[in-house]
Amino acid sequence: MNLALIGMPGCGKSTVGRHLARHLGLRFVDADSELESRIGMPIRAFFETHGEAAFRDEEQAVIEDLSHGQGLLIATGGGVVLRQANRDALHARCKVFYMRATPEELYRRLRHDTHRPLLQVADPLKRLRELYRERDPLYRRTAHFTVETPRPSVQGLQHMILMQLELAGLIDAGTVPSPVDPLAHPMS
Repeated sequence: MNLALIGMPGCGKSTVGRHLARHLGLRFVDADSELESRIGMPIRAFFETHGEAAFRDEEQAVIEDLSHGQGLLIATGGGVVLRQANRDALHARCKVFYMRATPEELYRRLRHDTHRPLLQVADPLKRLRELYRERDPLYRRTAHFTVETPRPSVQGLQHMILMQLELAGLIDAGTVPSPVDPLAHPMS
């Protein structure tokens, strides 16, 4: 089984993905890191030199290759859903989770970020709202599951994903830890 995490920049795909992959015994792959390795430069530099269309071509090749893998948890780039081929590959070959957060929450997390090319604009919140309006319907169509990510902890998000996998019959109930173990944390 492959899992894929999709969603807006800053929603926690890579952070949650690393923890979740470890828990499930899957190999974690950050699609953006894989892409940078293939193109031999940071995404921002590639974007500036070659443009968004060339970047999306490279991203599509990475998603095509990764989605054919086995036992992977793939954290995708925020714009992966802009190409129909990516949406189709992910939906067909992975169990896809849309990690959904509002533009306002994302802005709070990303307001000091200087590495995301699409947010290097005069009004990043306005840009996040535009991206959200454009991408939210695409994320929803691509995903098998949606997880709301306003402010939960990494552990809380991991637990929500594990519960959805259990309810779908994709993992054994023993894989999902109880949210609070009273024996492990006695209340005195």
